[in-house]
Order: sequence, then structure tokens, then C-alpha cells
Amino acid sequence: MLIKTRSAFRDHDVTDPAVFQARRVLLKAMGLAAAAPWTLAAATEDRQSIADANAVTPARLVEQYNNYYELAFDKESVAQLARHIAVEPWQIEIAGEVEKPGVYSLEDILRDHPRQERIYRLRCVEGWSAVIPWLGFPLADLLKRAQPLSAARFVKFTSAAQPEAMPKLRAGAMLDWPYVEGLRLDEALHPLTILASGMYGRDLPKQNGAPLRLVVPWKYGFKSIKAIVKIELTRRAPLTSWSRYAPSEYGFYANVNPAVAHPRWTQTSERVLGSDFFTPRRKTELFNGYADQVGQLYSQMDLKHFF
Repeated sequence: MLIKTRSAFRDHDVTDPAVFQARRVLLKAMGLAAAAPWTLAAATEDRQSIADANAVTPARLVEQYNNYYELAFDKESVAQLARHIAVEPWQIEIAGEVEKPGVYSLEDILRDHPRQERIYRLRCVEGWSAVIPWLGFPLADLLKRAQPLSAARFVKFTSAAQPEAMPKLRAGAMLDWPYVEGLRLDEALHPLTILASGMYGRDLPKQNGAPLRLVVPWKYGFKSIKAIVKIELTRRAPLTSWSRYAPSEYGFYANVNPAVAHPRWTQTSERVLGSDFFTPRRKTELFNGYADQVGQLYSQMDLKHFF
């Protein structure tokens, strides 16, 4: 389980981001033999750092391996394409079943809700994982500010839609844009659920969801929606983007569960981001290792049916 604050880590436990960006992304195993000496050294360090599955993942890997389907369907081109996303100024609308709806600037939100560092494991539904030091604050703090009404049961999140900067969104490819995600209200109010505006000690890169994204560490990564522009409290569960596209593959809850396979692959183990062919896969844990904290939210539910 990883729920660590900045004070729980020594300075060298989170590598300087400048060092991360100065090196190439870890070479694929088949290309190591032809690598220059400095690249071989970097790759060796990467293998050592991921030998401990709880070690913080090097920032260069997290910043260069991104799912952002509004931009591209491959991961490697996202960072380059994301440069065109406009993130200033930024506003978030809070609407729906709340006493105090409104539109808030990101600056006002961050002024009123100081950021904390939360080091969480991220588990992707595709079968890989990373350990990331986020900078953010509890989503509950923002929702309480809006004063949810008694009728509120769910929270719907909507991502930015910038056709001029997002080629796949502009083409209407794959999903029904803009991207939509949702949580049950008690999940949203859980203290592990945060809104993040930074990672690795600085502001979020655009490809990682700048300027504000959701982080729900016990769920598969697609639940942690990027570039949020609207938060709406609702009476009924929202139809989320991936559930609309493939309901048999991507359920509303999307809790990490090694006992529930994706229709096309197992979820019993995961590849630690940056590992190579020779690195053993990590055994996936129920709720991504956070069962002691969140298991009670689902105590009366059939997790194979409500996947």
C-alpha cells in the first residue's frame, strides 16, 4: 500500500525532475546491445529502481508513456501533441445537486486548497503500473465547498474539449467526446480521492492531465480523468465514456481486482513501468493495495457483477 506524504520520504527518494528529463526513455530490451555507454548506465539504473515495486517511478517514464485518446492512440506521441493544449486561463464549473453551484478559476481553487504530496500506485487496465508522487488536495474539500444536496448520489466529471489541439477528438475518433467519468458520491468523498495539479514536485505536464486531474488510486487509471472542466453532482450514475464505448470491458466501478479479468487479458499481474522482458511481473492486489482503506465501500456488492 502506498499512501505516503512528502514528509515520509527522503529527498533522494524522488529523483530530481531535471535529471529525469535529461535522459532518454528506457531503451527497449532488444536495443540495449547497440546503446551508447551512458545510455546503458541509465538503463541499468532503471532496472535497479524498479526492482523494488514500491519505488517511485522515474518521472521521465511517466511523462513519456501516456494514454490521452483525444490526442493519439499510441502513447509515445502524446507528450509532443499535448504541447498545443491551452491550460491558461482555466475554469472549473461545479453544477447539479449542490447548494452553491458556480464557476471557479483554478487559481482560486488552489489558493483555497493547499496541495499535499500523495505517493500512490497507478494501475492501468492495460496491465502496467507505476508509483507516482502527486501534488493535490482531497476532492471532498472542493465538493463540501459546493454543499451537496441530499439528492446527490454520484459525481460526473467532464474533460476539456479543444478540437484545435486534439486531433482524435476533432475527428470524432473512437469515443463520444468530451471524455466523461464518474464516481459514486461516497467514493468521491473518500480521503484517498484527490484532485491533482502537480507531480514530482512541480505542476502537471499537459500530457499527464494538466492543469487539474482526478486521482483515484484503487481504480484503474482511466477513471482518473484528465483536464477537468466540469464537476456535476447527480442523482443517477452518469454514463461514462469507456462504459458507453465497451460496456462489457469497462465497467462503471473499474476497481482494480485480480479476480476479474478483462475480456481480452488477465488482471492477475502487472508490468511495472520501465521494466524489461527479464523483470518479473508484479502480483496485482485487490483495490490496488488499498483494500484496508476502501474495502468497506463495497462490502455488500458482488465485485464480479459490479466490475
